Amino acid sequence: MAISAVDVALWDLKARLLGLPVSALLGRALDHVPIYGSGGFTSYDDQQTREQLTGWVERDRIPRVKIKIGQDRGGDEGRDLARVALARETIGPDRELYVDANGAYGAGQAVRMGRQLAGYGVTWFEEPVSSQDLAGLASVRRQIEPDVAAGEYSWSLADSARLIEAGAVDCLQLDVTRCGGVTEFLRGAALAAGHNLPVSAHCAPNLHAHVGAAVPHLWHIEYFHDHQRIEGLLFDGVLDPRGGKLTPDPGRPGLGLELRAADAARYRSAGG
Repeated sequence: MAISAVDVALWDLKARLLGLPVSALLGRALDHVPIYGSGGFTSYDDQQTREQLTGWVERDRIPRVKIKIGQDRGGDEGRDLARVALARETIGPDRELYVDANGAYGAGQAVRMGRQLAGYGVTWFEEPVSSQDLAGLASVRRQIEPDVAAGEYSWSLADSARLIEAGAVDCLQLDVTRCGGVTEFLRGAALAAGHNLPVSAHCAPNLHAHVGAAVPHLWHIEYFHDHQRIEGLLFDGVLDPRGGKLTPDPGRPGLGLELRAADAARYRSAGG
């Protein structure tokens, strides 16, 4: 993650020195990058879940959303399914619904859940089992209808290669803050392309908008509740999610973000 931070900063610096957005420096393949609203934590009550999902689909017009499942490490399947039903009722029949179990289930349990999730029109099942369980992921993928996604914990190109070689995913996730920065994100995306797999970017939407725009086979970017909130609190230049896409600003060099030092100062640690 430290290497990732340095790599991202160097790409930002290079682009600023050249007076270019990072997306243009990398070679922009997409004018806009699709996003999905992500949050729906298991700690939310029904009202919180409704309000968040309604904000995304009605206020921001984001046509795809994701909620967390895997309550109590998979110990409450009934509540998981009730929350999925609530989400489907809230967003309506025509918007895409995704779920993320964060590796909470065992393989057999994930198959059982995946088959029930399909009945609610769920098309994306993220980490149904631990991303370290390659055989389990591959087994679940073979037996359920929703697409299986993993890769947010790939710390290197080798981790991504193992997921692909195991036949474990329908979509490879990559995270520019973990995998080695912009440089390794692009290498991971090329690896996925070589196996006819799409790529989805995990969290940090305003960083991923630029690198994602350079990836022709990008599926989407996770517009994650906590990260977009922090980005908005601390930076000028954050991108507008309305319409379900982010568009890097061609007039702002680098990553297009400027730290609001006065706003950030209140969060400075005593030793900083």
